[in-house]
Amino acid sequence: MHLAETQQVTPGRRTQSAVSAVPGPRAEVPGAPAQWHRVLTLLADVSLFIGTRSVWTQAATHRLVLAGVISVCYAAILATGVLTLTVRRARSLARLDLVVLVTAIVLTLCAWALNHAGGDEAVLTTQAAKELAGGHTLYDHPWPWLFHIKGVALTATTSGGYDYTYGYPPLAPLLTVPFLWLGHHGAPATAAATAALVVGAVLLWRMLPAPWRSAATMVCLGFGFLPMYARQGYPAIVALALLVPVVVRWPRLGAGGRLGAAGVARAACLGAACAAQQLPWFVTPFLLAGIYAVRRGELGGRAAARVVLRIAGIAVLAFLLVNAYLIVTEPGPWLRGIALPLTQGAVLHGQGLVDVSLYFTHGSDRLDWYSHASMLLAAALLALFVLFVRRLGPAATVLPWCAFYLATRSQDGYYLMMTPLWLAAAITVPLSEFGNAWQPRSWLPAGPRRRPALAAAVVVLLAPALVSAVLAATGRAPLRMDIASVRHRSGRTVTGLTLKVANTGDTPLTPYYMLTTGQGMNRYWSRTHGPATIPAHTTTTIDLRAPSGHFTVPAKTSTHLRLRAFTGTPQTLSTRDVHRSDLGIRE
Repeated sequence: MHLAETQQVTPGRRTQSAVSAVPGPRAEVPGAPAQWHRVLTLLADVSLFIGTRSVWTQAATHRLVLAGVISVCYAAILATGVLTLTVRRARSLARLDLVVLVTAIVLTLCAWALNHAGGDEAVLTTQAAKELAGGHTLYDHPWPWLFHIKGVALTATTSGGYDYTYGYPPLAPLLTVPFLWLGHHGAPATAAATAALVVGAVLLWRMLPAPWRSAATMVCLGFGFLPMYARQGYPAIVALALLVPVVVRWPRLGAGGRLGAAGVARAACLGAACAAQQLPWFVTPFLLAGIYAVRRGELGGRAAARVVLRIAGIAVLAFLLVNAYLIVTEPGPWLRGIALPLTQGAVLHGQGLVDVSLYFTHGSDRLDWYSHASMLLAAALLALFVLFVRRLGPAATVLPWCAFYLATRSQDGYYLMMTPLWLAAAITVPLSEFGNAWQPRSWLPAGPRRRPALAAAVVVLLAPALVSAVLAATGRAPLRMDIASVRHRSGRTVTGLTLKVANTGDTPLTPYYMLTTGQGMNRYWSRTHGPATIPAHTTTTIDLRAPSGHFTVPAKTSTHLRLRAFTGTPQTLSTRDVHRSDLGIRE
């Protein structure tokens, strides 16, 4: 009995062979890729499915060659998926990363070939390129006829007009000039932007460590939103491509007090990016401040300052070289043109805090405070970045865009178009790069009072922006509007409105009216009778005519109708919810 029990619990030959069959670290193939590398390549491969079916469906109706190319891309995606999970060596998986990149580029070019007309950004950039090629003036030159093209949106301003001019630095039009042979409308600008996106994706892919390269394909080309912005001709895509070499391993720029040829090229790319669009203007101070902090921790104050001054000087020189012709030929219009997005007074739009005044309340008489809050937050974030650079250093490519959440124009494109920079920083800028970075802490008390002092500094820096945001969001609508009568052409077609408008504020206001459906803005209605300016504490009657002579109420009863009135000085918004019965429509 004892012998039998001993035999049951003592490992025998069969038990030992079963245990030895369990795979362990020693069973791995030498040179095998890490499992996370397989997963990342597979995710990038899967991301290529996004939007591909709609492109194939479009191509199959009238562009059969492109449909065939897309079908081959489907086969490549499937084959790559199988191989990603089965190859045994890291070198083979690296080759599959390249296959995923090439497939993504082919799909991006196919999508452009089918949808290259672009929107307002594209037609403006193309027209600007034509003006430059013809030796004409670029800025302060309205092109209203461009906005009669179907699908081209207008940017309305709170002063009752629309922005018909080009409002970006000139690099994107200069790069569009070689593509003018492609035709009219926005095709040349969309081609230039798509080419820039592809170059930026390839550059980021090449500069990242090999196992991470498919992440560049996924973020730049795989999800579809950046190729969509490129097909809309956004100059920010050109700026993004130029920022890629700047951001990859940016804390090492100027290491040892030397820039070298690569450092000079990266500084020049920073200046060129600022000459393409205004978004790089916001990230540049963070990068320069971070470089100074890292170099000061390495070299000391004077040497760090010399490094940063050389980088800034090269960037400024590159910016001025791109703008030189326009600075000489039209200095005033050039300065007003590149500052236009900051000064145009465009109506509210976006997914940020302005939605409080746009959709959740009836407006605000303190819209200017949204802009104040945005600029104050940008300054506060830069100060916090300097103060806590050892902790916030890797976030230098994300922090600047947080300020746009409080701006009057807070659309998600400001964040989305720069997300490849987030990836570049996440992979190549670890927190350890800032371990010895300089932080201005000499003014702080020592000992246990240091942490409360830092917390107080954070509150003091952020408080002005938060107070400004609260002031903007809690403002009240200065105008009270009621619909007195409606003029119809047919059942759901309105030709005019008569309003009773009361100015409840203490300031005379000059309002401009529009009727909106859901998200976004429409064209202004023209005033045919009644005063343009409504004195304080006064009620008046206003007759309005619909844009183009008629306004068709959407058939869907769920569509939210709003009567809006904007004023430019001061910037205010007043909103009245409109029911279909208010317009005399019976369902």
